[in-house]
Amino acid sequence: MRLLFTAVLLSLPLSAMCADRITGKPFATRSEVYAPHAIAATSHPLATQIALDVMKNGGSAVDAAIAANAALGLMEPTGSGVGGDLFAIVWDPKTKKLYGYNGSGRSPKSLTLAEFQRRGLTDIPPHGPLPVTVPGAVDAWFALHGRFGRKPIADDLAPAIRYAREGHPVHEVIAYYWGRSVPTLSKWPGFTEQFTIDGGGTGKRRGPQTGEMWRNPNLANTLEKIAKGGRDAFYKGDIARTIDAYFKANGGFLSYDDMASHQGEWVEPVSTDYRGYDVWELPPNGQGIAALQILNLLEPYDMKSYGFGSPEHVHLFAEAKKLAFADRARWYADPAFVGASAGSTVKKLISKDYAAQRGKLISMDKAAREVQPATPKELDEGDTIYMTVADSDGMMVSLIQSNYRGMGSGMAPPGLGFIFQDRGEQFVLKEGHPNSFEPGKRPFHTIIPAFVTKGGKPWLSFGVMGGAMQPQGHVQILLNLIDFGMNLQEAGDAPRIQHDGSTEPAGQATVMSDGGELDLETGYSYETVRALMRKGHSVRFADGPYGGYQAIMVNPNGGYVGASESRKDGQAAGY
Repeated sequence: MRLLFTAVLLSLPLSAMCADRITGKPFATRSEVYAPHAIAATSHPLATQIALDVMKNGGSAVDAAIAANAALGLMEPTGSGVGGDLFAIVWDPKTKKLYGYNGSGRSPKSLTLAEFQRRGLTDIPPHGPLPVTVPGAVDAWFALHGRFGRKPIADDLAPAIRYAREGHPVHEVIAYYWGRSVPTLSKWPGFTEQFTIDGGGTGKRRGPQTGEMWRNPNLANTLEKIAKGGRDAFYKGDIARTIDAYFKANGGFLSYDDMASHQGEWVEPVSTDYRGYDVWELPPNGQGIAALQILNLLEPYDMKSYGFGSPEHVHLFAEAKKLAFADRARWYADPAFVGASAGSTVKKLISKDYAAQRGKLISMDKAAREVQPATPKELDEGDTIYMTVADSDGMMVSLIQSNYRGMGSGMAPPGLGFIFQDRGEQFVLKEGHPNSFEPGKRPFHTIIPAFVTKGGKPWLSFGVMGGAMQPQGHVQILLNLIDFGMNLQEAGDAPRIQHDGSTEPAGQATVMSDGGELDLETGYSYETVRALMRKGHSVRFADGPYGGYQAIMVNPNGGYVGASESRKDGQAAGY
């Protein structure tokens, strides 16, 4: 399977990987994709082709993104679906401006912190009805379409509906993660009936295997209702009533009123300059500004001279990540509940002055074991899909969508063909914390799209899915492109770093006291590993927590350049 193939490929020493290219750069498993008119990069080849078809038929990049995202909810339910949330950044060539949309849902209004305490819970469970929040993806589709769509939304949803009825063969990595989810989620009502198949007379239900045809007529019906009845068909119609009855019958709290009152919001992206490139993220309740904080902390260092894979490169990255994630655990939350200071707090966190102040805590010789977040005084003033699309008019979409952990909560209302997200697991069951559970509140979010402009013009639309790996992945891609001179595909295929063990903004928000763990994808030299250990890092090998990358870059010679994650099933393609 692809996961194991990639592990074998990346087990080559970096020197051996370099030898395979005339350039001497880290080996890219495939070439960049060049296209003169339009391009799409998604985590599934069929979704990529759907996006291209939509644009060939006159749809905008937003139409194509909606169509591909709807298809991914069918084809890659391990990472997405209409039961989850969505964030997007859109470059509009007409206004020459970036637009951000926060399509995250809120907690049920009838569920309280006292209820969790009454049950004796110190963490919100990862599955079942309690972590379920309102799904924001469908609302986000219609908001994006209303501003930037050109084709009827029924046309955008038609390919997913057709594949849901007629079937499609399941890809390798998706089949692997689907199979892993079945034993855990089969206990929840509606999952087994709608997301498993008969195990060939064994009496056991299982997920589809690689190459096996999968159909989801229930999802086709749901998407048809949305296509005909619009946004309200999902949030205020029969679908919402089915959801209400399902949760009432199964110990849940999500209600018709929660669905009917949902509304996402347009937000202003925020940025920092990194060596002349303006890197854009969305503000909290997501974690995007962590990438900006890390870049600010690294900018004073001559990363290019250190070189990719050097002890200095890895050490400085890990130490900057620790500092940013300490603030992430303390300050990132729903701004509607944090108060009027939320905007000024973000502005301070991503400022160069603040980075210079915090950067003094980094030692070149020693790994930090404990890191404290900024004080109020200093601030005065796991699964997902990522995809990106660009059209012939210059519109570019950076979109990320998720059910959160695995295939979500396991809660699958009868006849609807989708699973609800378990994003509410990210709340803290502790009074006074910015991310403490409250009714009608948006949880801390890990999913973050990214965009880069240069000189006020679009340069790069990209993302890296994968929980806490996401801001770490954003930074590594940019280091690889800007500091280490890799091309767009090489930047994604180069061995990755993940630091784990920082203080988290979820659960009990345990504090890092041992420096955490440094995961290195195979390809870093033994000399680098030994040097890191001498600095006090706990280095370990891990096979899979390195995220999934897609990217589109503007080609200075005209058209676009695309790249897709070699560790997943995806494809970048254009015309």
